[in-house]
Amino acid sequence: MLNLDIPDNDSVGSLIDRYYPSGEALREILLTHSHCVAEKALRLADDYVMKHPEAPRPDRQFIAEAAMLHDIGIQSCDAPGIYCYGTLPYICHGVEGSRILAEDGLLRHALVCERHTGSGLSAEEIEEEALPLPARDMLPVSIEEKIICYADKFFSKNPESLTEEKDLSSVRKSISKFGTAPLQRLDDLTALF
Repeated sequence: MLNLDIPDNDSVGSLIDRYYPSGEALREILLTHSHCVAEKALRLADDYVMKHPEAPRPDRQFIAEAAMLHDIGIQSCDAPGIYCYGTLPYICHGVEGSRILAEDGLLRHALVCERHTGSGLSAEEIEEEALPLPARDMLPVSIEEKIICYADKFFSKNPESLTEEKDLSSVRKSISKFGTAPLQRLDDLTALF
């Protein structure tokens, strides 16, 4: 496991343990990816404070926790390349994670799960693309949601490249496949941080 500056939290660990048993490949993928996202998110939070000293400070403890839990719903999805053998389409992992965390009373964390996919999803995009998601805006709203959403774009869950941070041009190319609105949201996040 990586040596990371991520605050330890029993409720985060117990939730991960409940859904991702020790010794499973998917657990290692989830933990490694989430640690990488959390580290980048904490760096982005620090950068944000420096760039916007007038703004309220992001909640670093919450960012660390929510980044570790943002993908907790992946085990319910069908993505065999990363050892996920559920039945849901992969795009549903955020909504599934939101459901899991809401059931545990972690409503603020649940919103991060729901709002981190792509550069966020609008209700209009969900309807136009006939995505298997509730037709509501799932766009990052709080600064913490925006930080985690943005940080997540730089790391894959591909077992061959888990810890390799993508460059911005690769992230932009990936998001651009989904249209101009998602790319503009990514560019807005880039300007923010």
